[in-house]
Amino acid sequence: MSNFGNLIMNENMKIFRRPRTWIMLSILALISLLMPVLLNEGMGSSEVPYWQAAITTVQVVFFLNTIFCVVIAAEAVAGEFTWGTIKLLLIRPWSRSKILASKYLSVIGFSILSTLLVVILATVMSYMLFSHSVTQDGSGASASHAFALWGYLYVDLFITLAIAFMVSSVFRSGALAIGLSLFIMFTQNLFSMIFNPVRYEWAKYVLFNNMDLSRYMNSAADYGLLGDGNAGMTLGFSIAVLAVYYVIFMLISWVVFNKRDVAG
Repeated sequence: MSNFGNLIMNENMKIFRRPRTWIMLSILALISLLMPVLLNEGMGSSEVPYWQAAITTVQVVFFLNTIFCVVIAAEAVAGEFTWGTIKLLLIRPWSRSKILASKYLSVIGFSILSTLLVVILATVMSYMLFSHSVTQDGSGASASHAFALWGYLYVDLFITLAIAFMVSSVFRSGALAIGLSLFIMFTQNLFSMIFNPVRYEWAKYVLFNNMDLSRYMNSAADYGLLGDGNAGMTLGFSIAVLAVYYVIFMLISWVVFNKRDVAG
């Protein structure tokens, strides 16, 4: 276990040793602090609850957070092949499975760190600038609503990272992993409209139709696992579909990485 811990530490050193990592984190921190200021100038702090401002800020910054995390995930495996360091890594007394797992856990660790950075800074700055009063209907301006929404946003990020990591492992191309992940991010809603589960029964099993879990917050059963959902889809159903896709992505990454010949 100590050897595996050293592997994870080594991968984290690779991530945080690069100046671009700190630049990305600095950009996230700066925008998370600046967005509430801009919202305050535009709307004023007398009536807007600070949780609502924090929610808006995180939603805006999270798109950039996802892009930065995808960059880290895309280079996790593909970067070793690009820089020619994969052979040096594989001759170490560690199994390929442990090497791949350490890379993936380091990517997840970075995504958690960047997400917490955005959430904490956005909440603190919004708390300082906006109203602490609660609206009569409490629409969207509560801690439970905020953390539920942010949790759903992270699930979307989590699956996107799995895709980027799989492409990086299979095709050894960081550019392809970044490009495909960005394509999914930009066209997710478009494909959801084209392959509408209301029209096509099979479409409810399509990945794009299950990634945005926040849509279940608008139903009568906001936080329940059961309910009417959309076209027979519920929160529990979407989570189960995402879990299946996630296992498939991880299996593909593991099989290809363990079987790949890097002698050339």
